[in-house]
Amino acid sequence: MKVRITLKRSLIGQKPKARETVRSLGLKKINSFTEREINPMIQGMLDKIEHLVEIEEIK
Repeated sequence: MKVRITLKRSLIGQKPKARETVRSLGLKKINSFTEREINPMIQGMLDKIEHLVEIEEIK
């Protein structure tokens, strides 16, 4: 299953681990997005930063 991950909130004031996770997904600016295949590693990252991103399933 593929998902589109969009950064919706600023990283200002976030903990360094959250910032690193967002960067490792390839997100830089607000409203930037990336499309990824869901696997356990990506799902774990999304669980940690779900308050910063919007996740949409791609058909």
